[in-house]
Amino acid sequence: MSIEILMPALSPTMEKGNLAKWLKKEGDKVAPGDVIAEIETDKATMEVEAIDEGTLAKILVPEGTADVPVNQLIAVLATEGEDVKAVAAGGGAAPAKAEAPKEAPKEAPTAEAAPAEAPKVDAPKAEATAAPAASAPAVAPAASGERVFASPLARRLAKEKGVDLSAVKGSGPHGRVVAADVEAAPAGGAAKAAAPAAAKPAAAAAAPAAAPVSNSALLEQVKAYYEPGTYEEIPLDGMRRVIAQRMTEARQTVPTFYLTVDCDVDALLKLREELNKAAPEKDGKAAYKLSVNDFVIKAYALAFQQVPDANQVWGGDRYLKLKHSDIGVAVAIDGGKGLLTPIIRKAETKTLSAISNETRELATRARNKKLAPAEYQGGSSAISNLGMFGIKDFTAIINPPHATILAVGASEQRAVVKKGELAVATVMTVTISCDHRVMDGAMGAQLIGAFKAIIEKPMSMLV
Repeated sequence: MSIEILMPALSPTMEKGNLAKWLKKEGDKVAPGDVIAEIETDKATMEVEAIDEGTLAKILVPEGTADVPVNQLIAVLATEGEDVKAVAAGGGAAPAKAEAPKEAPKEAPTAEAAPAEAPKVDAPKAEATAAPAASAPAVAPAASGERVFASPLARRLAKEKGVDLSAVKGSGPHGRVVAADVEAAPAGGAAKAAAPAAAKPAAAAAAPAAAPVSNSALLEQVKAYYEPGTYEEIPLDGMRRVIAQRMTEARQTVPTFYLTVDCDVDALLKLREELNKAAPEKDGKAAYKLSVNDFVIKAYALAFQQVPDANQVWGGDRYLKLKHSDIGVAVAIDGGKGLLTPIIRKAETKTLSAISNETRELATRARNKKLAPAEYQGGSSAISNLGMFGIKDFTAIINPPHATILAVGASEQRAVVKKGELAVATVMTVTISCDHRVMDGAMGAQLIGAFKAIIEKPMSMLV
């Protein structure tokens, strides 16, 4: 029996991906663990490994194809003893049927599903009808509008056993359904789930259908302000689309207040200089080179440990109170293509030199879009530092589920009053954005107050 290779969900939030490159060609033998393709998500480029053994009989989605929905059929694998040519001929027929109702061949949804799917670009809905001879287990999740995260092997087993994946509780990472879950599930649950779910798309189609029209109308209105030929249209890439969506949601849903303090960083700059001079050599160069941002990360992590009630994230009807300070660091992608926030895990336990080297390594891979999802998802809070660009102070937008984000400005010499006398000090302005659903002003003040106290007495970070 031939094996379907589906577009994998490489993270819990992934809906589409770009099939950047096939590392195997039609006719090649494939073994479990072989890297067969490279997939670009909105955040990273990741390798896809084969789960089954066989011969790559047919590639249905060519490399370079953008916006391929999660779980869409992308290739067919012929198992041992099968006629590869016959499998290739049969494997190519299904996508053609699925593509007919739409102009874009990559989406492959049915005509009934198209009105509801278009605004949200709900990838699993499209996948449910793209697979040949789709059974009830695939229809149920698509009809209900809920995405089901499952491994390709789990989906194949579910189809063979007649198991409704939407009714299976996953035991894999982030609740993903794996083969063992399907094996343990009772067969025949799909038919029951399919009937009530089938009635939902018609009702759901009306409201979402207006979204593409609204976007199109807005584009035409904007273009009307400018002379033809005086501008270039640049479609949003995956990362920028996600940033636009999440930041809009954050502004609309997170009640935010802001707290600002000025930090005297003369002692920090002096300690930084001394530590960098004392850095031992490794392979002919300094083992570390501390930046101001490394001190900021450490101080922010320690502040959360001093105010543990602030180390919480929003969970809808409850908070998640975190034990460790996992601090994200905003990294801009070259060319204004977006940003990523790689996370320094357990930052409160790490030395400044370890934080410095880890931050530098993660930032390099972030700019090359080589981070794994676990390296940029979750965390306690994040830091956005625009001081290196000469920005004195600013406010940053909270990235849910975080309840805070720290905006760091430039260190500059200012006139200050010390012990009743005018003096010059190097001052850094920081502003913390706080989610009022998670904390009140007093707690936010305690957190940024703890940060200020640590950053102004940097020796405390060394003990």
